[in-house]
Amino acid sequence: MSDVSGRLPTPAPGRPRESDRRVAPFAIPASIAALPFDERRVTGERRRDRFSQWKRNIIGGLPIVVADRAETATAMVDEALKRRGLWRYPAYMTSTNGEVTYRCAVDPSEHAMFLQADAIHADGMPHVFVSRFKCDVPLPERVATTDLFHDVAREAGARGATMFMLGADETSNQRAAEWVATNYPEVRLVGRRNGYFADDAEEIAACRQIAELAPDILWISMGVPREQLFIGRHRHRLTTVGVIKTSGGLFDFLSGSKPRAPLWMQRVGLEWLWRMALEPRRLGMRYLRTNPYAMYLLLTRTR
Repeated sequence: MSDVSGRLPTPAPGRPRESDRRVAPFAIPASIAALPFDERRVTGERRRDRFSQWKRNIIGGLPIVVADRAETATAMVDEALKRRGLWRYPAYMTSTNGEVTYRCAVDPSEHAMFLQADAIHADGMPHVFVSRFKCDVPLPERVATTDLFHDVAREAGARGATMFMLGADETSNQRAAEWVATNYPEVRLVGRRNGYFADDAEEIAACRQIAELAPDILWISMGVPREQLFIGRHRHRLTTVGVIKTSGGLFDFLSGSKPRAPLWMQRVGLEWLWRMALEPRRLGMRYLRTNPYAMYLLLTRTR
């Protein structure tokens, strides 16, 4: 019953209100349900996400956050821990590079998918270079997901944030998870799964598994645009997850199934050339088609 002001009374401490049971899409994890109500309620401070505070530059037609790797890793873990028990849409972080810049320009639906992200980072040195002479506040550095993972793993291990690894094939996924367990034993990896599904029902079952485990950080390594499509279809099913980060080929690199480019090539923006040399049939024509137009977009749609 409401009071004279029309507002519903605040539930007594420790008593969940009816709406709490309706928001979660699946069974609420016991570890979260056991928390006192006052620790789970959505206060104004906890609703304010860190990512909205970052400055953004329009680079190649997409809003790119001005943040370095260390700042990004801290913000990811801050946001993930802050969202424990809130049962709201998880924060969604993704990255752009030359190919993404091209794809978003020629396909409005992909552009719209990327605009759904709470933060887009530049995973390409050309974006950093262009920002230095076209933007008032240039990007401090490239935030490559493969490098960011290590920063986040150290931060998560120190602060008790949990992770789930979704994507790649079964072999790469398993080896990547084993690599994380060996190299970051302090990180609590609550689960893993490959990124291939027989049908929609299997996708939903995977989301159910992830939601019940309630990881603070969910890494999705399926490549563009599969990972963005997956988030668009299932974000509402993952309200017990804190932060989702798209990861491209991250698990292939962690598992050792694919080598990274030499550091000097990464620094001068030639990592794409290394990848094309490794997989000329798959990437050769793709990069020759997308890179020139991507450079044009970076020069003409940046401010």
